[in-house]
Amino acid sequence: MDIVLYALTVLLYGGLCAADFRARRHVAVQPLAGGVAATVPAMPGGASAPAQPASGMGPVARGVLSLALIVHGLLLHTTIFPANAMVFGFAYALSAMFWLGAGIYWIESFFFPLDGLRLLVLPLAAVASVLPLVFGGVHVLTYAAAPMFKLHFVIANVAYGLFAIAALHAVLMLAVERRLHALRGGGLQRGAARKGWLSNWLETLPPLLTLEKLLFRLIGAGFVLLTLTLASGIVFSEQLVDRALTLDHKTIFAILSWLMFGALLTARKLSGWRGRAALRWVLASFAALLLAYVGSRFVFEVLLHRPVV
Repeated sequence: MDIVLYALTVLLYGGLCAADFRARRHVAVQPLAGGVAATVPAMPGGASAPAQPASGMGPVARGVLSLALIVHGLLLHTTIFPANAMVFGFAYALSAMFWLGAGIYWIESFFFPLDGLRLLVLPLAAVASVLPLVFGGVHVLTYAAAPMFKLHFVIANVAYGLFAIAALHAVLMLAVERRLHALRGGGLQRGAARKGWLSNWLETLPPLLTLEKLLFRLIGAGFVLLTLTLASGIVFSEQLVDRALTLDHKTIFAILSWLMFGALLTARKLSGWRGRAALRWVLASFAALLLAYVGSRFVFEVLLHRPVV
């Protein structure tokens, strides 16, 4: 049964990815007026940015993605929670993270044209969904039935999903900014503004100002959930080992990530911090979060062949 779910998950995600890439490479797409410059937010007092096209995700593609999310979710449930136990590891953590990321994208796509984000999220979700088949370094958590642990687990994974999609937002914004600066500086030749599939891909995105608002909403929500994750982790640790906090690698990187995201939100609130430096800070903060859990599990389970709780 699990093998069928694995195959169906990859088939659904992979089919959407293949259709998207084929459409971007072989179907002529009319560029927006002003090209990538159209993604620049309006200056105060200036004209607003041109209207963006509607999302390219039609009802059939949206239905296929919905089915992929259902199948992937069922796969995670059956493999992580078999028979009153819990099997987990870094591969399962990545699979759950990108399943949630794809689900958050699906919700966002109802309100914003985010075709470019789909081309990042779906391939990652497809690859992550089969990682548990490749890496067998998992272990059974005997205390998985504890209600506090289940709450901690759910909150943590939703937080990771929000931060994962925020990191992909940051990657897209950096790509758009780099292309915009190249156009302004004459780095791209005339005709080589080259209306290829990459240019058309970037032009499906909303204005940078809209992407920026979405980015900080995701980070704000993720920060609240990460705070709850750390708090519930402390409480659960007291129940499990009668100790409030263990300063191991996982805890240190989780607190570091929390501090980095908190500093970003504070700087944004006080001084309106934005631009490339802020986007790179987002990616660095997300990297710290990955090291807190997924990275540490990878080192212990795959490199050192040691189980880790």
